Amino acid sequence: MTWNVPDPRTFDSLLDLLDDASTRWAGKRQLALRTDEGLSLPWSAAELKRRSKLVAWRLNALGLQPGDRLLTWSPATPALPAVYYGAMRAGLVVVPLDLRMAPDVLQRLAEKAAAGWLAIGSGYDAPDPEKAGLGHLNMRTVEALSADPPHERADHTDEGAIDDPFPADWEAQVDGWPRPTRDTLFEVIYTSGTTGLPKGVMLTHGQILSTLEAISKILPPREHRTVSLLPASHLFDQAPILFFGMSIGADILYLRSRTPRVIFKALAEHRVTTMVVVPQLLQLFWNGLTREIEHRGRTKSFERALRIARFLPYWARRLLFRGIHEQLGGSLNLLVSAAAYLPPALQEQWERLGIIVLQGYGATEYGPGAATSIKDHPTGTVGRPTAPVEIRLDENTNEILARGPTMFSGYWHDLDATAAVLVDGWYHTGDIGRFDKRGNLVLSGRTKNVIVLPNGLNVFPEDIENALEQVGLAHTVVLETTPGRIEAVVLNPDAPPVISATSPAPSPPGSEDEAAALRSRIDGLVKQANARLGQHQRIDGWRLWPAADFPRTHTLKIKRGPVREWAGGDAALPVKELEA
Repeated sequence: MTWNVPDPRTFDSLLDLLDDASTRWAGKRQLALRTDEGLSLPWSAAELKRRSKLVAWRLNALGLQPGDRLLTWSPATPALPAVYYGAMRAGLVVVPLDLRMAPDVLQRLAEKAAAGWLAIGSGYDAPDPEKAGLGHLNMRTVEALSADPPHERADHTDEGAIDDPFPADWEAQVDGWPRPTRDTLFEVIYTSGTTGLPKGVMLTHGQILSTLEAISKILPPREHRTVSLLPASHLFDQAPILFFGMSIGADILYLRSRTPRVIFKALAEHRVTTMVVVPQLLQLFWNGLTREIEHRGRTKSFERALRIARFLPYWARRLLFRGIHEQLGGSLNLLVSAAAYLPPALQEQWERLGIIVLQGYGATEYGPGAATSIKDHPTGTVGRPTAPVEIRLDENTNEILARGPTMFSGYWHDLDATAAVLVDGWYHTGDIGRFDKRGNLVLSGRTKNVIVLPNGLNVFPEDIENALEQVGLAHTVVLETTPGRIEAVVLNPDAPPVISATSPAPSPPGSEDEAAALRSRIDGLVKQANARLGQHQRIDGWRLWPAADFPRTHTLKIKRGPVREWAGGDAALPVKELEA
């Protein structure tokens, strides 16, 4: 069938997108939440539209005025998009807060946004505003803001609901309020960078709609069912999953748990077709699959089938691994990965199962800049530039530059930071890259991380970290500790891809013999990586990070600043020199 997909260029705002979805996909479930109690909030676009009007009325009744900033801080739930759309109707600027942000960062962001109100999530995994130092703010839960009005509730006692007055014509009043345009500021997203205080990226309705235009050229026009596992505060979740998903009639399931067992169960029950993930989650899924195969005593036959699969077309690969596909719901055929380096071996593993893996490249500041495609998805590249975004390389440094209608309006109240990255209309990404013979963009590293050796040669830490990952050290930071000296700060090689309460880091050695065995093992892995690297890239020594995990951003990238400070400070552990 021909999948009916709207053109984002025809919309004047994101509200138009919701109006279109309400008509185009009338009666179709598009949002739901899965908890331990089962499925809840199964909303269509029309229901989301109605809930957004409730939110808008309540925010206005609370005294918020157009242009005011509304902080949102919540786990993923359909009530959160209702707040986003309700804020649009009320003329507010949304400032999403990430659940992983430290209290001091949250306090500074709230102060910088000059926000007096916080829309907060509820439930067992909801954030605690008192512990975060945000208890002084006025707040309502996202569930209360989007709840039915008192006269429409069956028992009139919805927990947490706001019993504010709703005149008979309240909805008509909301419909009569001024609507946003493409130039209207919708949100300020604070990017959780790997160094320094996050900067507030200002995004208008038009910029996000142009981002959806680019996404429409990446994701195929067909039915999509997905489980959202990314932070709801990040554009990587909002654009391809929420906004684009709503526009094409996707069925989006929000999931509170992050344990592989619960995720796989949700994938199967939802019959997921498409997943948008970061590489660490992709590795977590793969490890979960292989553990189950090992538990069943099928590891050798599975590995043999993987070797055979490389010679088969995708339909035959899916037949070969039909048992695994049945466990995943039988429909998963597309994985979209971005936000960090995707190891070629990991992509190849999933594709041997018959699941296409796309790689994307971009940033909150300008959306998706490049991506591979369904027809051409080689490993080791992030694909070709994606219209309407333009990509070129600086002729002197090979820094990747981007421009287009997706471009952000600047950093919130930070003219200097804006001027530093926006020059003559081009955004300076800080990434180094090159185009291969087929026109695919290949990433090399970050300009701010580059190590310039005394002999003038450039070394990109990311290249070395990728080599370490390929030999079994998945979590590392490579630094120049003194001129010309390259060191690696590492985690235990047994650490899971994503360290959490349900997937904890391995316990530290319990004896000197165990510690010596761990040191010897890491030594061997670092030497294997060195054997794959050029002479000027080789590691001189390594240190074991003293905590269970590195400090990370909300997309699970390691924050290099704290690691660099630790390695250069008095508290750093002794360096383990590599023997020749």
